Amino acid sequence: MKILVTGGAGFIASNLVDNLISQGHDVVIIDNLSTGKKENINSKATFYKEDIGNTERLEEIFAEEKPDIVNHHAAQVDLRRSVGDPLYDAQVNIMGSLNLINISTKHNIKRFVYASTGGAVYGEPRYLPVDEKHLIDPQSQYGVSKHTVEHYLFVFKQTHNLSYTVLRYPNVYGPRQDPHGEAGVVAIFTEQMFGGKQPTIFGDGTKTRDYVYVGDLVNANMSAMFNEAGLSGEIYNLGWGKEIKDIEVFEAIRDALGLSVEPLFDEKRPGEIDRICLTNTKAAEGLGWSPKVVFREGIKLTAEFYKERRTQLT
Repeated sequence: MKILVTGGAGFIASNLVDNLISQGHDVVIIDNLSTGKKENINSKATFYKEDIGNTERLEEIFAEEKPDIVNHHAAQVDLRRSVGDPLYDAQVNIMGSLNLINISTKHNIKRFVYASTGGAVYGEPRYLPVDEKHLIDPQSQYGVSKHTVEHYLFVFKQTHNLSYTVLRYPNVYGPRQDPHGEAGVVAIFTEQMFGGKQPTIFGDGTKTRDYVYVGDLVNANMSAMFNEAGLSGEIYNLGWGKEIKDIEVFEAIRDALGLSVEPLFDEKRPGEIDRICLTNTKAAEGLGWSPKVVFREGIKLTAEFYKERRTQLT
Protein backbone atom coordinates (compact mmCIF):
# COMPACT_ATOMS: atom_id res chain seq x y z
CA MET A 1 0.00 0.00 0.00
CA LYS A 2 1.01 3.61 -0.35
CA ILE A 3 1.21 5.53 2.93
CA LEU A 4 1.55 9.30 3.18
CA VAL A 5 3.33 10.26 6.40
CA THR A 6 3.38 13.88 7.50
CA GLY A 7 6.29 14.87 9.69
CA GLY A 8 8.19 11.88 8.32
CA ALA A 9 11.57 13.53 8.91
CA GLY A 10 10.82 13.86 12.61
CA PHE A 11 11.60 11.65 15.56
CA ILE A 12 8.62 9.29 15.80
CA ALA A 13 7.42 9.36 12.21
CA SER A 14 10.86 8.66 10.70
CA ASN A 15 11.06 5.48 12.77
CA LEU A 16 7.59 4.62 11.49
CA VAL A 17 8.64 5.26 7.89
CA ASP A 18 11.58 2.88 8.26
CA ASN A 19 9.26 0.18 9.54
CA LEU A 20 6.75 0.70 6.74
CA ILE A 21 9.44 0.48 4.08
CA SER A 22 10.98 -2.62 5.66
CA GLN A 23 7.59 -4.28 5.29
CA GLY A 24 7.34 -3.44 1.60
CA HIS A 25 5.03 -0.41 1.62
CA ASP A 26 5.46 2.65 -0.57
CA VAL A 27 5.92 5.75 1.57
CA VAL A 28 5.46 9.41 0.74
CA ILE A 29 6.81 11.93 3.25
CA ILE A 30 5.61 15.51 3.65
CA ASP A 31 7.75 17.56 6.02
CA ASN A 32 8.74 21.24 5.98
CA LEU A 33 11.93 20.43 7.95
CA SER A 34 11.16 23.08 10.54
CA THR A 35 12.07 20.52 13.19
CA GLY A 36 12.51 17.36 11.11
CA LYS A 37 15.96 16.47 9.81
CA LYS A 38 17.10 15.41 6.34
CA GLU A 39 19.29 12.68 7.81
CA ASN A 40 16.17 11.01 9.24
CA ILE A 41 14.57 10.59 5.79
CA ASN A 42 14.64 7.06 4.43
CA SER A 43 16.20 7.11 0.97
CA LYS A 44 13.54 4.71 -0.32
CA ALA A 45 10.71 7.12 0.52
CA THR A 46 9.38 9.84 -1.79
CA PHE A 47 10.03 13.13 -0.03
CA TYR A 48 8.28 16.48 -0.45
CA LYS A 49 9.63 19.45 1.46
CA GLU A 50 6.29 21.12 2.02
CA ASP A 51 4.04 22.60 4.67
CA ILE A 52 0.72 20.93 5.48
CA GLY A 53 -0.87 24.39 5.38
CA ASN A 54 -0.11 24.79 1.66
CA THR A 55 -3.43 23.72 0.15
CA GLU A 56 -2.41 23.99 -3.50
CA ARG A 57 0.71 21.86 -3.12
CA LEU A 58 -1.04 19.27 -0.97
CA GLU A 59 -3.75 18.92 -3.61
CA GLU A 60 -1.05 18.34 -6.24
CA ILE A 61 0.81 15.79 -4.10
CA PHE A 62 -2.37 13.81 -3.36
CA ALA A 63 -3.36 13.86 -7.03
CA GLU A 64 0.05 12.63 -8.10
CA GLU A 65 0.78 10.09 -5.38
CA LYS A 66 -2.74 8.75 -4.69
CA PRO A 67 -2.04 7.51 -1.13
CA ASP A 68 -4.18 4.79 0.42
CA ILE A 69 -3.55 5.84 4.04
CA VAL A 70 -2.54 9.10 5.71
CA ASN A 71 -0.54 8.98 8.93
CA HIS A 72 -0.44 12.48 10.42
CA HIS A 73 2.47 13.32 12.71
CA ALA A 74 3.39 16.83 11.53
CA ALA A 75 2.79 19.25 14.40
CA GLN A 76 4.01 22.06 16.57
CA VAL A 77 4.91 20.02 19.66
CA ASP A 78 6.56 22.55 21.96
CA LEU A 79 4.23 23.16 24.89
CA ARG A 80 6.10 26.29 25.94
CA ARG A 81 5.92 27.77 22.45
CA SER A 82 2.17 27.11 22.41
CA VAL A 83 1.84 29.18 25.57
CA GLY A 84 3.99 32.01 24.22
CA ASP A 85 2.71 31.95 20.63
CA PRO A 86 -0.77 30.35 20.60
CA LEU A 87 -1.61 31.72 17.14
CA TYR A 88 1.30 29.87 15.57
CA ASP A 89 0.41 26.73 17.50
CA ALA A 90 -3.17 26.88 16.20
CA GLN A 91 -2.06 27.68 12.66
CA VAL A 92 0.05 24.54 12.48
CA ASN A 93 -1.86 22.09 14.64
CA ILE A 94 -5.45 23.09 13.84
CA MET A 95 -5.46 24.81 10.45
CA GLY A 96 -2.71 22.63 8.96
CA SER A 97 -4.41 19.47 10.16
CA LEU A 98 -7.81 20.61 8.94
CA ASN A 99 -6.31 21.31 5.52
CA LEU A 100 -4.86 17.79 5.44
CA ILE A 101 -8.10 16.18 6.60
CA ASN A 102 -10.17 18.08 4.04
CA ILE A 103 -7.90 17.09 1.17
CA SER A 104 -7.76 13.49 2.40
CA THR A 105 -11.55 13.22 2.18
CA LYS A 106 -11.55 14.64 -1.35
CA HIS A 107 -9.14 11.93 -2.41
CA ASN A 108 -11.03 9.11 -0.68
CA ILE A 109 -8.21 7.79 1.47
CA LYS A 110 -8.94 4.50 3.21
CA ARG A 111 -7.80 5.52 6.69
CA PHE A 112 -6.48 8.55 8.53
CA VAL A 113 -4.32 7.97 11.62
CA TYR A 114 -3.77 10.98 13.86
CA ALA A 115 -1.02 11.30 16.45
CA SER A 116 -2.61 13.15 19.35
CA THR A 117 -1.46 13.62 22.95
CA GLY A 118 -2.51 11.94 26.16
CA GLY A 119 -0.18 14.04 28.26
CA ALA A 120 -1.84 17.37 27.41
CA VAL A 121 -5.54 16.84 26.59
CA TYR A 122 -6.62 15.50 29.99
CA GLY A 123 -5.14 18.20 32.18
CA GLU A 124 -4.43 17.32 35.80
CA PRO A 125 -5.88 13.81 36.18
CA ARG A 126 -8.89 13.13 38.39
CA TYR A 127 -7.70 9.53 38.65
CA LEU A 128 -4.80 7.36 37.51
CA PRO A 129 -4.15 5.66 35.23
CA VAL A 130 -6.13 7.81 32.82
CA ASP A 131 -8.48 6.04 30.42
CA GLU A 132 -10.25 7.36 27.32
CA LYS A 133 -13.40 8.20 29.31
CA HIS A 134 -11.54 10.68 31.50
CA LEU A 135 -12.64 14.32 31.37
CA ILE A 136 -10.91 16.37 28.67
CA ASP A 137 -9.46 19.44 30.39
CA PRO A 138 -6.30 20.73 28.66
CA GLN A 139 -4.24 23.27 30.58
CA SER A 140 -2.10 24.44 27.69
CA GLN A 141 -2.74 25.85 24.24
CA TYR A 142 -0.95 22.82 22.81
CA GLY A 143 -3.45 20.48 24.46
CA VAL A 144 -6.33 22.55 23.10
CA SER A 145 -5.01 22.54 19.54
CA LYS A 146 -4.29 18.81 19.47
CA HIS A 147 -7.71 17.94 20.87
CA THR A 148 -9.53 20.26 18.47
CA VAL A 149 -8.37 18.12 15.56
CA GLU A 150 -9.98 15.09 17.17
CA HIS A 151 -13.33 16.92 16.98
CA TYR A 152 -12.80 17.69 13.29
CA LEU A 153 -12.06 14.04 12.59
CA PHE A 154 -15.28 13.01 14.33
CA VAL A 155 -17.29 15.48 12.24
CA PHE A 156 -15.63 14.44 8.98
CA LYS A 157 -16.55 10.85 9.75
CA GLN A 158 -20.19 11.92 10.04
CA THR A 159 -20.20 14.18 6.98
CA HIS A 160 -17.71 12.48 4.66
CA ASN A 161 -17.48 8.91 6.02
CA LEU A 162 -13.80 9.42 6.87
CA SER A 163 -12.29 6.33 8.51
CA TYR A 164 -9.89 7.49 11.20
CA THR A 165 -8.08 6.41 14.34
CA VAL A 166 -6.69 8.69 17.05
CA LEU A 167 -3.65 7.65 19.06
CA ARG A 168 -3.08 9.64 22.25
CA TYR A 169 0.63 9.49 23.02
CA PRO A 170 2.40 9.42 26.36
CA ASN A 171 5.98 10.74 26.68
CA VAL A 172 7.85 9.05 23.86
CA TYR A 173 11.62 8.53 23.86
CA GLY A 174 14.23 6.72 21.82
CA PRO A 175 16.61 7.07 18.86
CA ARG A 176 16.38 10.29 16.80
CA GLN A 177 14.64 12.35 19.45
CA ASP A 178 16.03 15.88 19.22
CA PRO A 179 18.31 16.62 22.19
CA HIS A 180 18.37 20.31 21.28
CA GLY A 181 14.61 20.85 21.21
CA GLU A 182 12.29 22.01 23.96
CA ALA A 183 10.60 18.63 24.41
CA GLY A 184 12.09 15.18 24.90
CA VAL A 185 13.64 15.05 28.33
CA VAL A 186 15.38 11.71 27.77
CA ALA A 187 17.26 12.96 24.71
CA ILE A 188 18.04 16.30 26.37
CA PHE A 189 19.37 14.76 29.59
CA THR A 190 21.37 12.14 27.68
CA GLU A 191 23.08 14.66 25.43
CA GLN A 192 23.77 17.04 28.32
CA MET A 193 25.36 14.30 30.42
CA PHE A 194 27.48 13.18 27.48
CA GLY A 195 28.62 16.79 27.17
CA GLY A 196 29.59 17.04 30.82
CA LYS A 197 26.69 19.33 31.76
CA GLN A 198 24.32 19.15 34.72
CA PRO A 199 20.75 18.63 33.45
CA THR A 200 18.01 20.83 34.91
CA ILE A 201 14.85 19.31 36.36
CA PHE A 202 11.93 21.73 36.32
CA GLY A 203 10.18 21.36 39.66
CA ASP A 204 11.28 19.22 42.59
CA GLY A 205 11.73 15.99 40.62
CA THR A 206 8.45 14.39 41.68
CA LYS A 207 6.49 15.33 38.53
CA THR A 208 5.52 12.11 36.74
CA ARG A 209 4.98 11.02 33.16
CA ASP A 210 4.29 7.74 31.36
CA TYR A 211 7.25 6.83 29.11
CA VAL A 212 6.94 4.57 26.07
CA TYR A 213 9.81 3.59 23.76
CA VAL A 214 9.45 4.78 20.17
CA GLY A 215 9.54 1.27 18.74
CA ASP A 216 6.42 0.40 20.70
CA LEU A 217 4.67 3.51 19.34
CA VAL A 218 5.59 2.44 15.81
CA ASN A 219 3.90 -0.90 16.42
CA ALA A 220 0.74 0.86 17.61
CA ASN A 221 0.67 2.93 14.43
CA MET A 222 1.10 -0.16 12.27
CA SER A 223 -1.85 -1.80 13.96
CA ALA A 224 -3.98 1.34 13.63
CA MET A 225 -3.25 1.53 9.89
CA PHE A 226 -3.64 -2.12 8.93
CA ASN A 227 -5.90 -3.75 11.53
CA GLU A 228 -9.36 -3.76 9.98
CA ALA A 229 -11.27 -4.83 13.08
CA GLY A 230 -13.64 -2.02 13.95
CA LEU A 231 -11.17 0.82 14.42
CA SER A 232 -12.92 3.63 12.59
CA GLY A 233 -13.64 6.59 14.84
CA GLU A 234 -11.83 5.11 17.84
CA ILE A 235 -9.46 6.87 20.22
CA TYR A 236 -6.72 4.95 22.02
CA ASN A 237 -4.46 5.91 24.89
CA LEU A 238 -0.97 4.47 24.47
CA GLY A 239 0.90 4.03 27.72
CA TRP A 240 2.20 1.67 30.36
CA GLY A 241 -0.19 2.96 32.99
CA LYS A 242 2.87 3.58 35.16
CA GLU A 243 4.14 6.85 36.59
CA ILE A 244 7.85 7.62 36.35
CA LYS A 245 9.21 10.60 38.27
CA ASP A 246 11.53 13.15 36.67
CA ILE A 247 14.24 12.23 39.16
CA GLU A 248 13.85 8.55 38.20
CA VAL A 249 14.36 9.48 34.54
CA PHE A 250 17.51 11.37 35.47
CA GLU A 251 18.84 8.48 37.55
CA ALA A 252 18.11 5.88 34.86
CA ILE A 253 20.02 7.87 32.26
CA ARG A 254 22.89 8.55 34.66
CA ASP A 255 23.13 4.84 35.48
CA ALA A 256 23.02 3.84 31.81
CA LEU A 257 25.91 6.20 31.10
CA GLY A 258 27.87 5.18 34.20
CA LEU A 259 28.20 8.74 35.48
CA SER A 260 28.00 10.40 38.90
CA VAL A 261 26.48 13.76 37.90
CA GLU A 262 23.79 15.43 40.03
CA PRO A 263 20.82 17.42 38.62
CA LEU A 264 20.04 21.11 38.94
CA PHE A 265 16.52 22.20 39.88
CA ASP A 266 14.46 25.11 38.58
CA GLU A 267 10.86 26.34 38.81
CA LYS A 268 8.10 24.27 37.25
CA ARG A 269 7.17 25.53 33.78
CA PRO A 270 3.71 27.04 33.08
CA GLY A 271 1.17 24.74 31.44
CA GLU A 272 2.75 21.53 32.71
CA ILE A 273 0.67 19.12 34.77
CA ASP A 274 2.09 17.34 37.83
CA ARG A 275 1.13 13.74 37.17
CA ILE A 276 -0.06 11.56 34.28
CA CYS A 277 -0.06 7.97 33.13
CA LEU A 278 -2.28 6.31 30.53
CA THR A 279 -3.94 2.92 30.65
CA ASN A 280 -3.54 0.71 27.56
CA THR A 281 -6.57 -1.49 28.25
CA LYS A 282 -8.58 -0.25 25.27
CA ALA A 283 -5.55 -0.37 22.96
CA ALA A 284 -4.89 -3.95 24.02
CA GLU A 285 -8.44 -4.90 23.10
CA GLY A 286 -8.90 -2.85 19.92
CA LEU A 287 -5.37 -2.72 18.50
CA GLY A 288 -3.92 -5.82 20.05
CA TRP A 289 -1.21 -3.51 21.38
CA SER A 290 0.67 -3.11 24.61
CA PRO A 291 4.19 -1.73 25.19
CA LYS A 292 7.04 -4.25 25.40
CA VAL A 293 10.26 -2.32 26.04
CA VAL A 294 10.59 -1.60 29.76
CA PHE A 295 11.88 1.83 30.74
CA ARG A 296 15.44 1.09 31.81
CA GLU A 297 16.00 -1.18 28.79
CA GLY A 298 14.68 1.58 26.51
CA ILE A 299 17.01 4.07 28.20
CA LYS A 300 19.98 1.76 27.49
CA LEU A 301 18.99 1.48 23.82
CA THR A 302 18.60 5.25 23.58
CA ALA A 303 21.94 5.93 25.28
CA GLU A 304 23.66 3.53 22.87
CA PHE A 305 22.18 5.40 19.92
CA TYR A 306 23.45 8.79 21.11
CA LYS A 307 26.81 7.37 22.05
CA GLU A 308 27.24 5.87 18.57
CA ARG A 309 26.11 9.10 16.93
CA ARG A 310 28.62 11.14 18.92
CA THR A 311 31.34 8.70 17.87
CA GLN A 312 30.41 9.16 14.21
CA LEU A 313 30.54 12.94 14.54
CA THR A 314 34.02 12.98 16.10
